[in-house]
Amino acid sequence: MFLITTASLFSTVLIAVIVILLIALVVANVVIVPQASSFVVERLGAYQQTWQTGLHFKLPLIERVANKVTLKERIADFPPQPVITKDNVTMQIDTVVYFFVSDPKLYTYGVVQPMSAIENLTATTLRNIIGDLELDETLTSRDIINSKMRAILDEATDPWGIKVNRVELKNIIPPREIQDAMERQMKAERERRESILKAEGEKKSAILIAEGEKESAILRAEAVKQQKIKEAEGQAEALMKVQTALADSLKLLNEAAPTEAVVKLKALEAFAAAADGKSTKIIIPSEIQGLAGLATSVKELVKGE
Repeated sequence: MFLITTASLFSTVLIAVIVILLIALVVANVVIVPQASSFVVERLGAYQQTWQTGLHFKLPLIERVANKVTLKERIADFPPQPVITKDNVTMQIDTVVYFFVSDPKLYTYGVVQPMSAIENLTATTLRNIIGDLELDETLTSRDIINSKMRAILDEATDPWGIKVNRVELKNIIPPREIQDAMERQMKAERERRESILKAEGEKKSAILIAEGEKESAILRAEAVKQQKIKEAEGQAEALMKVQTALADSLKLLNEAAPTEAVVKLKALEAFAAAADGKSTKIIIPSEIQGLAGLATSVKELVKGE
């Protein structure tokens, strides 16, 4: 009785252990592939398939995940590389390569240490391109160099399952003496531009001053002109008034029908006014003769009135 009970307990425990081991084995072989990733699976050492995002189950002891590959874009920032230009100038250039894995299988089996392979390929390509350019072309043709390197690297990395999106020359560092010469040249260029700007400023200032003086002279001349016009108009108006008064007086005189004695009296008044002036020579009209007779006539005229 006791032996039967012990055997049953042993069997139960054994079954429980087996079940637990089976569950653990199943759980251990359930694989979840995350987003933007791919798993390369081998069966008995040979490539079997590539798992994409989702839930997968691999056969225990037969299949294994050989490589977990991220499909996100990667950035490879390589240290400066010494390169020599066509005119024998040695400079340091560091590059940045942007790429992503397009084929996880080729990336896994196509090349050993892909990052190291990309770095060496980038350095070699850069030396070949820069070797065909002179220093000035290298400094001014950054975009052209980037495009050439991207095309060459993209074609060369296709067998590795890698797609190169773009390549950037991060820094171009020429020798110290060339840097000093470039700085002196840039300083001279800045001074030249400052001189040009200063000269242009002085020129504009002189033009503005001249224009101001011109406008001021025009305004002054216009003011003098207006003043003379006003004076002439005033003189003309005064002369017109004098002439009008004279005409009016003559008209009144004609209307009054003056006698000969009155005319002679007016002539005498005019002669007296001329004599009071500054003239040193006076011509006496023939009509003004016999002043005594003229005075007598005036006296009789006054009596008559």
